[in-house]
Amino acid sequence: MDLAECIREYQAGGYPVAVVKESRCGRCDGVVFRVEVTEDESVRRICLACGEAAFIGDSAEHWDDDDAEECACTCGGEEFTVAVGFALFDDGDVRWVSVGLRCLKDGVQGVYADVKIDYGPSQHLLDAV
Repeated sequence: MDLAECIREYQAGGYPVAVVKESRCGRCDGVVFRVEVTEDESVRRICLACGEAAFIGDSAEHWDDDDAEECACTCGGEEFTVAVGFALFDDGDVRWVSVGLRCLKDGVQGVYADVKIDYGPSQHLLDAV
């Protein structure tokens, strides 16, 4: 199973995932990240190739450095590829955002954060991966 399929099977909120996008660094196009998540499931990824940090979805609006914890796999790995799944309303607005990670050390994958989006318009979130 690939990471996109894992996110689709998870179905945050019970809604089918319509779109899955792989995270890529906006500076260097890297695909390997350290990932931090807060208690409210805001997510920030840090590119291991160039150090560029970026928020996923609208996480920057809710970010709290004091609450952030680095993601780690059960094997101890802390380097991941990242994909983001989106469940959509009929009009194309985003209903749920699911952040999936695949550990590069052992290949284990899972959804580390899922957030219900309760505002609109929210189509801009499809570009914040």
